[in-house]
This record gives sequence, structure tokens and C-alpha cells, in this order.
Amino acid sequence: MAAPKWVTLRAQWLGQQLRDLREANGILLKDAAEYLQRDPSTAGRFESGEYPIRRPDLLALLDLYGVADGRRRESLMKLSQEVWQKGWWDGYAGEVAGEFVDYVWLESRAREIRAFDNTLLLGLFQTEEYARAVIAAAEFGAEERQVDRWVELRMTRQRILESDDPPRLSTIIDEGVLRREVGGSGCLAAQLQRLAEYALNPNIEIRILPFKAGAHASPTGAFRILGMKDPYPEVAYAETPKGAIYVESPDSQHFILAYDKLQKLALGSEESAELISAMAKEMR
Repeated sequence: MAAPKWVTLRAQWLGQQLRDLREANGILLKDAAEYLQRDPSTAGRFESGEYPIRRPDLLALLDLYGVADGRRRESLMKLSQEVWQKGWWDGYAGEVAGEFVDYVWLESRAREIRAFDNTLLLGLFQTEEYARAVIAAAEFGAEERQVDRWVELRMTRQRILESDDPPRLSTIIDEGVLRREVGGSGCLAAQLQRLAEYALNPNIEIRILPFKAGAHASPTGAFRILGMKDPYPEVAYAETPKGAIYVESPDSQHFILAYDKLQKLALGSEESAELISAMAKEMR
């Protein structure tokens, strides 16, 4: 049996909004398809995101559904353009899970990223040596060439931190992450030094969750919350043994509350930076 076609998150969002508009107007799918002079199955694929809708069809549906508000029309047109637009990350689509390509796209569009990590450092912070050790350990059956490509992807993602309009990045890192000797003591020492440098960046907040904090609000592990620019919803992201999950607002509120609770237990930014610097010196 052929594998199901991967539908991008942005295509799903656009399709869902079109479905909501149609149903709000009490219009049947077959009638919308007839208006477009399309087959109902094609109109159905527009709504499922399997086949991205093109501009003329989208404009026609917005007229049919009575969307007169200029901002709403503009936001839907912008989303439609994003569905068709290819980014640098699409070059890796055949080498990573579709869900992760979606994540890289979200990361590139986020205005704010909040992250909690309790096992490994956030990919945006990782040195090349640390990233290689992490990927090689997790993907133990992969060939070296493939590991090289995944490391390349991770390093390329970090460019958003140096862009003209970088996202606001707030992170909470479990103390155990700082003590886990990924790649050996030399690798960890260099990684902690890099992290100490990031802590000086005014657009980045790094806070450490100390061992003494005890039990906390995310015993199941790491997660991210991505505050998106219009017209996208806020999205929470977490990885599971069965793959990644995305949770949109308002359901993402659970992750926001968990992050707030973790923040109350974490050390302040200055104290965290001092701890990271002290640990980096210890490892030298």
C-alpha cells in the first residue's frame, strides 16, 4: 500500500478555514464545487489540504462565502501563497519526517519561541560537534552522509537567531542537561561556552531549572510554544515515540500554563548565566 501523501500544516490550516467558511454559510461541498466548475472531489481536496487551492479559485470562494473584510481576505491570500511557496527547508523533505519540515517552517515564521528541555539542548543552541553526537546517538543506524545532512539542517536553522527580525527566544533548561556529557567532556565544555554567549544576547532568555526544584509541571519532557505572526495560530509542539504532535490555540493553553509554572521554579536569568559560565569553566 502506498504511503499517504504528507499534507503540510499550512495547507491544513487553509483548508480548515475554507471548510469553516463554507459550513458557516450553509453551503454544501457539491454546490461550492459547482460554483467553481470543479469536481466535488477536487473541492474536497482543497479543504483537506491535499491539493492547495490556487488564487483564482480562492478569490471565487471568498466571494461565494461573503468574505468582504479586507484584512480577512488578505490573511487568507497570504496563507495561500505560503502553501505554494517553497523554502530552503523543503530541500530536506525526503530526509526528515514531514512533521519536522512543518516545525522548521513554523520556527522560521515565529515571532516568539518558548522552549522547555530536560534531556538535550535546544537545536538552535547546539554546536556542530554537540549536534553530531546527539544525532548519531539517536539515529544509530544512519550512514555518516545522512548524519552530515541532518547536522547541516540543524546548523542552517540557527540562522534565524542572526536574522534582521529574529524571534524572541525564551528557554527553560533542566540542570541535568548541563551535566550530561554529550560527545564527551570537551564537547560539553565548548557547548556550555556557546550557551553562556547566547545568554548575553538581549533577545534570548535562558533560565535553568535546578535539581532542587523537585517535581515540576512537565514530567513527560520537552515541548515548544511558537507564537506566530498573523494569520497563523499559536502552536505548541512536542515529540513523542509515535512522532511529533502539534496543538493549536486555544488547546495550546495547557502548554502555556506548564511553561509559566516551570518559570516560577527556574533560576533567574542572571543566576542562570552565572551557573552556565561556572560549569563551562569547570569543564575546561
